[in-house]
Amino acid sequence: MSKLGSENLRRILKSFGLTEKEMDIYIYIAQHGAQRSGEIAKGIKTHRAEIYRMLKSLQTKSIVQQTLESPTRFTAVPFETVIESFIKTKRQEADSVESTQQDLLEDWKNISKHEAEPPLEKFMVIEGRQKIYSKILKMVNETKNQMSATVIVSALIRADEFGILDAAFRHASEFKVQFRFLTELTEQDLDSIESLLGRIPKTGVSIKGKTPDLCLKLHPQMVIRDEEEALFFVRSQSDLPLSEQDNICLWTNCKSLVLAFLAMFNDSWEQGAEVEEKILEIESGKVRPKTYFINEPEEAYEKYVDTINGAQKEILIITSTRGVIELSERVARLEGWREKGVLVKIMAPITVDNSKQARRLSDFCEVRHVPTHYLGITVVDGCHVFRFENAPLSKERKESGSSFENTFYSSDIDQVRKMKNLLDDLWGNAQALSAVSLESIIPPQPNKMPFQESTVPKAVKKIDSLIVEEENQPKLEEKDILNRIINVQINTEKPSSKIVKQYGSAGQAIIHPSASFGFPDMLIHMLHYEKQSAFGATDVIIVFLWQETPKGSLFVPAAIAYDNPRATRYWKSFAEGHHFSQDIQLLKKNELQIRMHGYSLFCGWTVEIPLLPPPLRLQPGCIVLEGYGNLKTSSFTIEQPSGFKIANEHNGFEAFVTFINKNSKYSGPGTDGFISRDIISTTCNPYQNLEN
Repeated sequence: MSKLGSENLRRILKSFGLTEKEMDIYIYIAQHGAQRSGEIAKGIKTHRAEIYRMLKSLQTKSIVQQTLESPTRFTAVPFETVIESFIKTKRQEADSVESTQQDLLEDWKNISKHEAEPPLEKFMVIEGRQKIYSKILKMVNETKNQMSATVIVSALIRADEFGILDAAFRHASEFKVQFRFLTELTEQDLDSIESLLGRIPKTGVSIKGKTPDLCLKLHPQMVIRDEEEALFFVRSQSDLPLSEQDNICLWTNCKSLVLAFLAMFNDSWEQGAEVEEKILEIESGKVRPKTYFINEPEEAYEKYVDTINGAQKEILIITSTRGVIELSERVARLEGWREKGVLVKIMAPITVDNSKQARRLSDFCEVRHVPTHYLGITVVDGCHVFRFENAPLSKERKESGSSFENTFYSSDIDQVRKMKNLLDDLWGNAQALSAVSLESIIPPQPNKMPFQESTVPKAVKKIDSLIVEEENQPKLEEKDILNRIINVQINTEKPSSKIVKQYGSAGQAIIHPSASFGFPDMLIHMLHYEKQSAFGATDVIIVFLWQETPKGSLFVPAAIAYDNPRATRYWKSFAEGHHFSQDIQLLKKNELQIRMHGYSLFCGWTVEIPLLPPPLRLQPGCIVLEGYGNLKTSSFTIEQPSGFKIANEHNGFEAFVTFINKNSKYSGPGTDGFISRDIISTTCNPYQNLEN
């Protein structure tokens, strides 16, 4: 869609704090008069859920107003009113500062006499390129020892436009600090990267660049200053190219998390190749002896099949989600490898769509989960390596030979040894298949409430709560939930009734920590309730641990942490009947952050969360859920021992799980995570007043 409005108008609106899409909405409403959210979504060709969130933001900024009719319509505040209000606010701010200037300076002198306290550890969401790149520029100028970044070339160019590279050159020269960056390089990037590198001063400056190892794509994009602060970009699986997905990031000064991100960077840095070497390789087209690109798909296919059929000892494979399905259908080949005693290890993203096939493969070979950002790789007998832009096993048939275009092949001993070592390390950290998944705990029940206790499958009884069924539930559709959320008014009354409604987003993740982590398996619920909910805006994290109980092995609640004091009695009442009912922690707003963006949900906490049984404590960390597949609308009801009966209706996606803390980075399969992008939670409770 072409941008609405003149460039001057959009520039002014941007200075008011509006995003590009928010500008489109405001201008569209101004042009067409009062509009329903669905009409706006259709008019500017944007998903209705995004429109709903942006309309809320515009109302907060007093740019858009809503009518009292049902269904609600939205009108644009006259532009002259917006300008006058903006000017008036800025004048008042300036006048206020000027009138109290002397008092402020005196107060500061008194304060500055005391020793400065260490900064509070917190998270902050930064939206908009102007704010993000301004923050990065500030980080550059405050670097004392070292700044590290993983960044794509287009983002480097954009950083240059914001003056960040010139600032880095000056700062590195003046203060003798080191700047490091990891970036991917293609032939199309050569002119841009050579131009940037050519501007680096030849002496007195330490600015170094590397490219990731041969099997890893650049992920995530992040910037780390010293050991003090880090920001990383939230990846959205939208239709936008990666080069355009730099308009929202998460910043933290939490020491343990900054060190965790720095460790991730250092691992990739140590295995990377110098940028200058990569440039020479691309420009010259030269590769080592016994190493070459096979341009003809048919030739590459035949070479690949002959090599894997001739395997004698071991085959290491990284493939795609679809590749697992395709490979599981080749039973004869799998049996042939097993009969010859060939050890086959397969790594791929495991999802709900290929989990059955992955288990079938495990009858013949070993299968583990890896994230989606790896290239297709096959290493045979430690003597041959193939690399594909797209994993070949997803389209292995000859008629699909296009996946073999520009296949990289090498039998060079150094190249193969390096790749095998990388895959061996990756295998050691990859997640093995587990019988405990979200589907095994709460099976999907689209468009209806789940089942009665008598019909609950045995596998479902893995969480210490009861799933119950409601009679005569109407069929749910995505629009039903969205319309109810859009039309709800902000709750200004105390939630004194027995029915408590909350609206927002949520995530669920199963985490199988490694033995070195010292934890049992965890199930973590992450809840972000919007301000129109019963208690106002609230973030909540609920941690369950896998434990042996008189009922058998279950996920048992171990802690609740939340950030809204108005909801204290609610969560204490919710926990009654559980052994952890007294272990509920009220956090500050900057100590717990849960945010939904596009297809991704982020949850981060900067304090230790005590767990039962002691002395277990969940260290500061973060969880990122990355949604995939088609949106699903469903509902389920859970009855707690406390008497709470909670009905959840939601639109959501299955999701991959990433868990990061100072001890490790964990990547879980797409069977272990779920994002409820839009959720309505209705609690029926036995208490008359749940507010403090």
